[in-house]
Amino acid sequence: MSTIHATRPRPGVRHLGPNWYATVMGTAIVASAGAALPAHSPLLRDAYEAVWALAALALLVLLGARATHWARHPDQARRHLADPAVAPFYGCLAMALMAVGGATLSVGSGVIGERTAVAADAVLWVAGTVIGLGAAAAIPYLMVTRHKVAADGASPVWLLPVVAPMVSAALGPALVPHLPAGEWRSAMVFGCYALFGMSLLATLVILPAVFSRLVHHGPLPLALTPTLFLVLGPLGQSTTAVNNLADAAQGAVAAPYAPAMAAFAVLYGVPVIGFALLWLALATAMVVRAFRQGMGFAMTWWAFTFPLGTCVTGAAGLARHTGLPAFTGLATGLYALLVVAWAVAATRTLRGLVSGRLLEAPRPAPSVLPRATVRTT
Repeated sequence: MSTIHATRPRPGVRHLGPNWYATVMGTAIVASAGAALPAHSPLLRDAYEAVWALAALALLVLLGARATHWARHPDQARRHLADPAVAPFYGCLAMALMAVGGATLSVGSGVIGERTAVAADAVLWVAGTVIGLGAAAAIPYLMVTRHKVAADGASPVWLLPVVAPMVSAALGPALVPHLPAGEWRSAMVFGCYALFGMSLLATLVILPAVFSRLVHHGPLPLALTPTLFLVLGPLGQSTTAVNNLADAAQGAVAAPYAPAMAAFAVLYGVPVIGFALLWLALATAMVVRAFRQGMGFAMTWWAFTFPLGTCVTGAAGLARHTGLPAFTGLATGLYALLVVAWAVAATRTLRGLVSGRLLEAPRPAPSVLPRATVRTT
């Protein structure tokens, strides 16, 4: 008489959402942010190259898995687009493409050669920019016309599609020296400035709604608390963008605009980094509170990585343009936090993949905490 052992089926890609692209973004920024720091050594270079290779591999695997998801589970894919909590993550696809492209040029060129790295970055930047512009327009349209958003539904996740053009603005300047001199370079610089303004103004529309939700409805649910770090994304990335554009403008844009861009990089970047540090303190306090109340691991923990990395590159840019060691120290300290956050998120994600738990159907969670709990603890 044989004994039949019931085995738990391994979950497939049905519940593999666009939020998984955050793993690629968070990994790529570890490499590119490290390369932006002034400290260099063969050991660090090898480490950055290894992380870049991991990010590139993760992107290829995830693109294949997401294509399989759309092919085999189109109903679930359409359900993701119809879900106001999931649809904004489509902006992560654009940012993942550009993050890997930027890291390929800044870090991977030593492995694959500068010419190949430039070509790869150009392809990924164009693809990411086109997808990002589509997401920046389409997701807010769906939110207005199709999604049912509750009064307490405002979330930092709403920033994801509109931040994608800011990533284009921050990473596009690296391609300027590789364009033909003259109109091409000038057009690229001003085009990136347009992307910068597009994303910045959209962010200024969304941030008040997010803070109003926190004030009037209390803290986010425990699993969503890490998404408060997403606010750092447009702050750090916009600072990175203006500093990178100031570098690219030299020789590409005629006076008086090039010197004005250099001045603007500092006059804009310093106050914004100051606000980013204030928000970092608030978000950290909220995360500590959530940990004390029992917050467990979720994919939202990847929100600790990419946004923090943009603050590293933003502070590094200010260090270049002001010459102040304080900004170098700030960038280095934030990078140390980034590495710790990435190591924890990557380890927990790998553990969840091996067990299959992270690919299971999501469990329903309450949209808000009970008022008594929110206000009295």
